[in-house]
Amino acid sequence: MTVTLAAPNAPGIHDQEVEQLFGLSGPLSASVNGYSPRLAQTEMAKAIANAIAGQTTLLAEAGTGTGKTYAYLIPALLWGGKVIVSTGTKNLQDQLFLRDIPTIKKVLKAPVSVALLKGRANYLCHYHLERTLQNGRLSSREDVGYLRDIARFVKTTSSGDKAELARVPENASVWSLVTSTKDTCMGSECQYYQDCFVMKARKEAQQADVVVVNHHLFFADVALKDTGIAELLPSANTVIFDEAHQLPETATLFFGETVSTSQVLELCRDVLAEGLSHARDGAEWAKLVAPVERAARDLRLAFPQEFVRLAIDQIAVSSPFFETLETLKSCMQDMIAVLEKQAERAETLEQCRARAILLNEQLHNWNGAPDAKTQSKQKEGDYVLWVEAFSTSLQLHRTPLSIAPIFNKQREGVPRTWIFTSATMAVKNDFSHYVSQMGLWDEPAHTWPSPFNYQEQGYLYVPTGMPEPNSRDYSDAVLDAALPVIEAAGGRTFLLCTTLKAVKHSAERLRAEFQQRGLNFPLFVQGDAGRTELLDRFRAAGNGVLIGSQSFWEGVDVRGEALSLVIIDKLPFAPPDDPVLSARIAAMEKKGLNGFVHHQLPEAIINLKQGAGRLIRDEGDKGVLMICDPRLISKPYGKRIWQSLPSFARTRELGEVLAFFEKLRLPS
Repeated sequence: MTVTLAAPNAPGIHDQEVEQLFGLSGPLSASVNGYSPRLAQTEMAKAIANAIAGQTTLLAEAGTGTGKTYAYLIPALLWGGKVIVSTGTKNLQDQLFLRDIPTIKKVLKAPVSVALLKGRANYLCHYHLERTLQNGRLSSREDVGYLRDIARFVKTTSSGDKAELARVPENASVWSLVTSTKDTCMGSECQYYQDCFVMKARKEAQQADVVVVNHHLFFADVALKDTGIAELLPSANTVIFDEAHQLPETATLFFGETVSTSQVLELCRDVLAEGLSHARDGAEWAKLVAPVERAARDLRLAFPQEFVRLAIDQIAVSSPFFETLETLKSCMQDMIAVLEKQAERAETLEQCRARAILLNEQLHNWNGAPDAKTQSKQKEGDYVLWVEAFSTSLQLHRTPLSIAPIFNKQREGVPRTWIFTSATMAVKNDFSHYVSQMGLWDEPAHTWPSPFNYQEQGYLYVPTGMPEPNSRDYSDAVLDAALPVIEAAGGRTFLLCTTLKAVKHSAERLRAEFQQRGLNFPLFVQGDAGRTELLDRFRAAGNGVLIGSQSFWEGVDVRGEALSLVIIDKLPFAPPDDPVLSARIAAMEKKGLNGFVHHQLPEAIINLKQGAGRLIRDEGDKGVLMICDPRLISKPYGKRIWQSLPSFARTRELGEVLAFFEKLRLPS
């Protein structure tokens, strides 16, 4: 079937065409295996088509199984003009580019061009590859082998995308030596500029009708102007954010500012190397960088603890931190003064000078002197200043209390369509939490329910007799309650924990229990391998138990019998001592709002909905969602939480759950 394009603003025509496209006798039914019309999908597509026609904003929550990618892709490809689709995960980005968009293009015979745009760290850099091949500064024999593979790959690839070279792991340290950053890119001065893979990808994106990116890339550009989207956005008619529930966190990350002692030490190493290479007579380079390095290390040592997260007003005035920070700024200034004089002797020295100035500006922006505390609070107003210490480095963060005003500024100007979609944006059909985070006041918002029959397909089980989640023996109580259910399910379990400590403890205990009980369930633990590899092995095993924390709560799709039980250890409330959360709650309470009711609770519900959404992925899936936290029943807010979850049959009886799994095992 060939689709006739309606005039973008023709009233009512879109609705008829959408119904025809998604209907029983439409092109999807005829061409896509297993396709059947779903009312929610058709209605969502109509709303998106109308938003595109009117160049308006739409918030669209669609339950699991609605088929939301088709619901937005079809109107976007037919009527959207130049379209940017942004996803929360690389998995969905690849799924759209490699599978969903080609399918829709073929079905609709739509003559649109499509480009995939990633961050510059995903593309090989000819200049840095050549430097690394010449310098040979590699720390392991493994990296030497990987570098050889990369040198062969660069001669055959047309995209330079490291994802194409599967034999070199994505997290191999050698990649950082053969890719560029904004700081280390030579730009148009580079001898390889004409062949640059980053520039090529951006040029393709400029010319394409549909560009697929991810949220990190989108917001990195808005904040850093370093991804090529700055040039794309002015010409875009339609911007679609899928997995839009992740936007507040991603935007907070990029609209804030972080400077770390690691960046300072890296700069010192480069200043020393480039100074000795190009201006040996220009300064005593080792003596120049030594005080900067010392001050950066001393800044980390100002906190003796292994791991620290503190807001500025939680740091004692007597702490050596403030004085050391001033010393670091002063030493940086001395280094910049020398670089100013020597920069013209080499492009790489000019780069070092620019990096040093930027880092010093960020250190000054942080404004962390103890006598500036009060003034900093008044002046910063909309930012929270906090430090985070790791084993060998310290980060200074300047984080916006709200991204709403900054994000709304980005949406001003040329009228265009903005679509925000996810399976989890609302709390019991109430979008107010999401709307207040993003500043999307007075914009239309709709929820389309999942087509799944949750009442028939599964149980929500909350075990009785559980201790309070803050009790010392809580993790063991979770495992005591979980073991008979895991056994009844025949493995086939996700155990989703709220902390990495709980992941580690659960793995140790289950490994011992399985051995002792003679249960042959393969155990897959976050951290033992990459997420994709763990999931592939879990699916292949068919009776595995996977233990993970936050990264397995969302963006994970295991259909069929391989996953029949999802256990959640605790309600996912953010730790109350988090500096940004504390500052946001304090700001809300100044306005007369309740920080728990208006922020922590809706945030936890949206997170929990994501975790719960791992269980039923298909009309044929059946299983049990087990939430161990007794607060779901005992606290007044518990009712609001479980009313937001899928409408499973509910039970507190272990016997009912065991009978359910027994029935599943019987041949139908």
